[in-house]
Amino acid sequence: MNKMGIDAKQASNAFASIGSEEKNKLILEVGKQLDANREEILRSNQIDINKAREKNLPSSSMDRLLLDNQRLNSMIQSIEEVVQLPDPIGETLEEWTRPNGLKISKVTVPLGAIGIIYESRPNVTSDAAALCLKSGNAVILRGGSESINTNISIHQSISSALEKHKIDPNTVQLVKDTDRKAVDMMLNGLDGNIDILVPRGGKSLVAKVKAEAKVPIIGHLEGICHVYVQESAKVKDAVRIIVNSKMRRTGICGAAETILIDQKCMDSHLKSIVKALKEAGCEIRGDDRVCMIDPEAIEATDQDWKKEYLDSIVSIRIVKNVEDAVNHINHYGSGHTESIITEDDQSIDYFFQHTQSAIILSNASTQFADGGEFGMGAEIGISTDKIHARGPVGARQLTSYKYLVNGSGQIRPE
Repeated sequence: MNKMGIDAKQASNAFASIGSEEKNKLILEVGKQLDANREEILRSNQIDINKAREKNLPSSSMDRLLLDNQRLNSMIQSIEEVVQLPDPIGETLEEWTRPNGLKISKVTVPLGAIGIIYESRPNVTSDAAALCLKSGNAVILRGGSESINTNISIHQSISSALEKHKIDPNTVQLVKDTDRKAVDMMLNGLDGNIDILVPRGGKSLVAKVKAEAKVPIIGHLEGICHVYVQESAKVKDAVRIIVNSKMRRTGICGAAETILIDQKCMDSHLKSIVKALKEAGCEIRGDDRVCMIDPEAIEATDQDWKKEYLDSIVSIRIVKNVEDAVNHINHYGSGHTESIITEDDQSIDYFFQHTQSAIILSNASTQFADGGEFGMGAEIGISTDKIHARGPVGARQLTSYKYLVNGSGQIRPE
């Protein structure tokens, strides 16, 4: 593991100076290799799926693990979209001239050697590689043991692309050791060779990384996402958006976990929303007023408002107004993604200004909390941190900056 860190650091130093055109050709080649090795990748994924079934992994985990032709096509498409993005390296963010004639520029640079620790989702392997290559970084990837065979096959395609373009193969490395000690070593920074860590996975993984990492991290702990329905919302729109927010894919961090209904529209909206969710196969947990409307609903406890279900379960609460909804979100939420459904612009303004989350939407599904949907091509994850990167972490978020100062003989006065 320590050698991987040394190799990554050396590779990052060399790769940082690679030009935009060469980076784009390399990333496109990764997509081509994935397509060429499609059968082997899907075969490896089936091995992982079969082992996951033997372990009785939950359906949400199985969904995250599964690859098919459609999802593989989406992975390739994401890579192609990354290529179309502007090069985030070498961009002048600011420049100014001081009274003494010094010309100062603030210019973007790669972060260096990045460690990415993730679970289940094999698409993260190619997404992370493409984003790190686009942003001039080297990366060490450590996926979950449940997807090891798929990750190895995907990484072989990446390695083939690096070899074809005569780029140091250590620019993208995969940890093939599934022992948890490998994660512990990455958390310690591999003797100072990892510049930053990005965890992507379940609560226990991210909590471990946040608690034990000896290097800076970018990540989020949970995706406790909310949808608030205000009284002016059209019932049909509210139903469509809520069902999509909750049920499109229940196992992703952008899935809605709590629905907040304004008490002024409880009678007009709640029954339709509950009916649609139940028809989609969703279990309802609600406060006392929700349980009165739907006797089949399970009474929600205080823990339900803090719960990331990652399953076909949703909690529903009746709130007094937009202020009450925002207070609930800021108290119970994880700072990830929230949506308001309303026809009232003033309510949208209040919701946008006072909700303390990384992503806030109006009249749209929370499942748009995704780097691809934001036009970033792909993402490594969603950051709920308030420093450095926030929201979807794409290529631009994997950069830092330095100051370039041009003088003409200036010295500091005594």
